[in-house]
Amino acid sequence: MDDLPLPAGIKARFIDGINGLRMHLLEAGDPQAPCLLLLHGFPELAYSWRKVMLPLAEAGYHVVAPDQRGYGRTTGWSAEYDGDLAPFRPFNIVRDAMGLVAALGHDGVEAVIGHDFGSPMAAWCALLRPDLFRRVVLMSAPFAGPPALQEGATPRPAAPDIHAALAALPRPRKHYQWHYSTRGANAELQHAPLGLHAFLRAYYHAKSADWPDNRPFPLAAWTAEELAKLPGYYVMDLAKGMAAQVAPDMPSPEAIAANRWLPESELAVYAAEYARTGFQGGFQWYRCGTSRRFEAEHQLMAGRRIAQPSLFIAGASDWGIRQMPGALERMQREACADMRGCHLIEGAGHWVQQEQPERTAAHLLNFLRPS
Repeated sequence: MDDLPLPAGIKARFIDGINGLRMHLLEAGDPQAPCLLLLHGFPELAYSWRKVMLPLAEAGYHVVAPDQRGYGRTTGWSAEYDGDLAPFRPFNIVRDAMGLVAALGHDGVEAVIGHDFGSPMAAWCALLRPDLFRRVVLMSAPFAGPPALQEGATPRPAAPDIHAALAALPRPRKHYQWHYSTRGANAELQHAPLGLHAFLRAYYHAKSADWPDNRPFPLAAWTAEELAKLPGYYVMDLAKGMAAQVAPDMPSPEAIAANRWLPESELAVYAAEYARTGFQGGFQWYRCGTSRRFEAEHQLMAGRRIAQPSLFIAGASDWGIRQMPGALERMQREACADMRGCHLIEGAGHWVQQEQPERTAAHLLNFLRPS
């Protein structure tokens, strides 16, 4: 593996023995300084934090961003579709984070900061171990709280089959998370007909502020008719895989050459890593949710709110804030007891810390400033 093209001041290294993993991480700042733990999402890597790590380190923090279980250069996990999903469940991802913090010699972190799928993982860190994770920043994916207990409750009518309802629409559709849970999804992306690098270019473009159709608005309910208002990268055409879904959204060669937030040289880092590892490690996280296998474990935290100071940051052009109807509002009203702000940054879509790193870092530093 080639060395990563990192900004001066960010270093990469490995730590063995982290909950069964050999964990690859990026870090910046004084290792003796208070720690910030940055958790990436899909399809990303620790590398996605490269533009905000130095401003945070210069403010006096030890900034740590691991390749999470299933991703990048971290090893010790299985990508077998028929393998055990339990290591990828949220409670074990929290255990990974705890192990890394301990191995680094910290007694906790000033803040755990999660983006995309890293956002609910940061939320679970805060819920499960508030003594270790003293603040929490959720980015791009609202956390609506743990599931409620059902014992003793009046049985509710069975919910309509959302997947059958989506498939029965005049334009038949399917939800991307359940598509990502299928056996063939990994090969479809890793060996995309347009090429892996080109697929990632189209995917990152379609979910960014550069795609003009990203103008999110609230959805009324979790119904097929409402979900069908989401872009195709969230609610897909039934007969398409994700590579085919986003292929028509490929930016022009001129737009690619003009891209400053993800130039070709930086996109090549993602393409090289996913060409080597595939996507199944990330897809295992989705399967933990779509299978609902671990919901009873999550109900251990039923009724629990995030008590620590919390913050939400997302791009104003990010449909991720609206893909779960009502989640953004429930996060602010119920899930977080001490939310200090909800910032939607203009000029950013889903990849907010890459599209608008200066403004993202400014919000983070303002939140971290002692009150």
